[in-house]
Amino acid sequence: MGVDRPVPGDRTGTAARPVREAGMRRTEAAAEAVRYPPEWLRLREPADAAARARELLEPLRAARPAGPPAIHDVGCGTGSMGRWLAPLLDGPQHWTLHDRDPYLLHFASADPPRAAADGSPVTVETRRGDIGRLTPDALRGASLVTASALLDVLTADEVATLAAACAGAGCAALLTLSVAGRVELAPAHPLDAEIAAAFDAHQRRSGLLGPDAVAVATDAFAAHGATVHVRPSPWRLGPDEAALTERWLRGWAGAAMEQRPTLRGPAARYLAERLAACRAGELAVTVHHDDLLALGRPAGGDT
Repeated sequence: MGVDRPVPGDRTGTAARPVREAGMRRTEAAAEAVRYPPEWLRLREPADAAARARELLEPLRAARPAGPPAIHDVGCGTGSMGRWLAPLLDGPQHWTLHDRDPYLLHFASADPPRAAADGSPVTVETRRGDIGRLTPDALRGASLVTASALLDVLTADEVATLAAACAGAGCAALLTLSVAGRVELAPAHPLDAEIAAAFDAHQRRSGLLGPDAVAVATDAFAAHGATVHVRPSPWRLGPDEAALTERWLRGWAGAAMEQRPTLRGPAARYLAERLAACRAGELAVTVHHDDLLALGRPAGGDT
């Protein structure tokens, strides 16, 4: 997710259908899924909604195939992407929400998007599975795949699999809020750059893409003939977002200390100073993300 660390055992008139597994290759590791706390996902939802690059919706609408869209949201968490996007698109919609965590799927099904922009109905179903290992069968009939804060916690192989599945289904992909590896805090502090570098290294651990995700995904989708658009989607956090900023600071500095234990003393003092400034309304933070829209050829179209 890029801005908060998952913790073991605690990961991240419309009716939702029961959870089911279909079209995904599961692994033992996936069954031991790390959870993102739903309270963190709820806390960040307004900032995510404000940050996403709405200018990408114009080319998405222009390329939209005829008929009601079938949208697959992968790594859906508590369903915030659907709640943001469904009211911005016209016409009836059917959303399939994918996540490997049944706990998060429960929250997503309990609070689905209610209606499209023009009041048309939105229906929802949920599917449990390892979203990093989608098969083309899982996306059969899809017109759009969406994800939020997902790419940076995938490996290059998982991104390649996602791009191939979208190409096989002939559907577009709107993948938002991938960390860009740039953070700005005001006022500045001498340790800002060192904490940021350690955090970025932590994001790249065990082969995860972290700040390299959008570049890797751009190449992966382009290799299948997709036209790729990338736009910035920064969080801009001020006094009104103090609770989110505090939670983000703890996760950001904590990941840096985990990555570089020699930073623990200085980083702990840094964190205390930054939290005090946040609580006093004297800290502004910009966390840079990028949104990616990949528009491919329809399945069975000309090559």
